[in-house]
Amino acid sequence: MDLFESQIEKYAPLADRMRPKKLEEFVGQQHLLGEGKVLRSAIERDAVTNCIFFGPPGCGKTTLANIIENNTKAGFFRLNAVTAGVADVRKVIDQATDALKLYGKRSYLMLDECHRWNKAQSDSVLPAIEKGIIILIGSTTENPMISMTSAIVSRCRVFEFYPLSIVDIETSVKRAIEDKSNGYGDLNIEISKDAMKQLCMLSNGDIRCALNGLELAVVSTKPDKDGIIHISEDIISQSIQKKSIQCDDNQYYDMISAFIKSMRGGDVNAALYWFGVMVHAGVDPKLIARRIMIHASEDVGIADPMALVQAASAMTALEKIGLPEARIPMAQAIIYICRAKKSNSVIVAVDAAFSDGAKGEVPSVPMHLRDCHYKGAKEMGYGTGYKYPHDYEGHVVEQEYMPVGMEGRIYYHPSGMGEDV
Repeated sequence: MDLFESQIEKYAPLADRMRPKKLEEFVGQQHLLGEGKVLRSAIERDAVTNCIFFGPPGCGKTTLANIIENNTKAGFFRLNAVTAGVADVRKVIDQATDALKLYGKRSYLMLDECHRWNKAQSDSVLPAIEKGIIILIGSTTENPMISMTSAIVSRCRVFEFYPLSIVDIETSVKRAIEDKSNGYGDLNIEISKDAMKQLCMLSNGDIRCALNGLELAVVSTKPDKDGIIHISEDIISQSIQKKSIQCDDNQYYDMISAFIKSMRGGDVNAALYWFGVMVHAGVDPKLIARRIMIHASEDVGIADPMALVQAASAMTALEKIGLPEARIPMAQAIIYICRAKKSNSVIVAVDAAFSDGAKGEVPSVPMHLRDCHYKGAKEMGYGTGYKYPHDYEGHVVEQEYMPVGMEGRIYYHPSGMGEDV
């Protein structure tokens, strides 16, 4: 490291200075890096293959890529999908090809924000991956199964990273406070137990957020007469302010799934909790209201027809008055649906009917059901034999309404729940 690099490192943010450089220093993700795990073994043996690191911010994806770079004898190139184009990829591939031909040296391509690549960019790297010219390490906060092309994903092993636990965050924060080379080991810092707990909780599993909060707390707090920097709960709350909730596409689908399953299972408290989390995470409340309406028919249905009325009324209230007031009628609909008798007979019936409706050609409509209101229709026999239900007792009459070959087909089976009998 030269003088200029040391100056840059000196003024780098605490989170960057404290980034682990060895596998032994890495905190968290034991499901991937515990003893005997495949990824850990691959890193130790310098045998990492094409992979994608997928997880929320601050959970160690980039850090682990750095550790792989430090541990490998292969070449290591970095690109960011936000700024890199096809020309940048071709330049890396050309250099990697030369290294492989001339020196038999493999090359890694670390692609940050890899979900941002379009199909043309993804296709530009495929031949090099297939030939082994480069080994791809992608990093993304969004589910690659949804956000990336299947051609890339099918050639990679996806490793999902989880938010760090409070214990992991606390371990990293204490290390930063004690580290004399890159942290605050030369300072006399005292952080109260409650302040530490608050810092770890507010970081929401994001170590970068925790260390940034610690850094702001330290630099903004004046030492007392004994030179001690006291970090209190109040200082931490001002340094981080508010728990950050991230909600990408994958997290949205997971949370809406949890919300629906809570209503389906009749758990009022869980359904209200997920409703609150989604609203605070920035999910469009209209999307939540739509799911409430769908659930009212899909999982309550005929068992309690008022559920759909409640859901539709909640949607109307949202459109008329908006949040935060509309949270009340929306909560009313959620509670009603959770407590209602459940039946899925509607969706079972319509799915079965749609399945039959999608088969083969359009069936021939029976003559007595055909439209006979236009000139010449009756002469052709259209409508002949049709029984008008209002001419019969109960205003219902039995006659064949199905086309030939579908007679007797039954889609709707009452569940026996509530009014669905």
